[in-house]
Amino acid sequence: MDQNMDTPNPADENQPPQSEPQTSPQSETAAPEQAPVSPPPTVEATEEITKDAKMWAMFCHLAALAMFTSIPFANVIGPLILWLVKKDDFKFVDNQGKEALNFQISIAIYALACIPLFFIVIGAFLFVALAIFNLVMIIIASIEANKGNSYRYPLCIRLIK
Repeated sequence: MDQNMDTPNPADENQPPQSEPQTSPQSETAAPEQAPVSPPPTVEATEEITKDAKMWAMFCHLAALAMFTSIPFANVIGPLILWLVKKDDFKFVDNQGKEALNFQISIAIYALACIPLFFIVIGAFLFVALAIFNLVMIIIASIEANKGNSYRYPLCIRLIK
């Protein structure tokens, strides 16, 4: 009996292995593949970005470092001024200036939300974490803008379109 088990059955060679699922020809043609949807073109895809545009876009992000002065909401005022001055000259600066301004407005809202939480001590920790997050994101966005890449901040409320 063991000899019959070792010899393969010739009829089994023509059969597909049992582990592979069998598909009918109708199921393959029933659902046509859809082409992937491409995102809308960014600024760098539609025009050449000059060195000046890259520099001013970087300054829009770096202007938020004015928060380290004693002027209230300087982190919003700095990018706002640069964006208003240079938005008509370069589309890339317009795009990145809006992004920087929206992010700094979002950070100001988050910071104001931390104030009532100071009474239960967690507000102090959240405020410090928020300041570190803001600083890191400003640096990353500045580097990307200087490379000519459009940067989108995380956790940003886009109020200015």
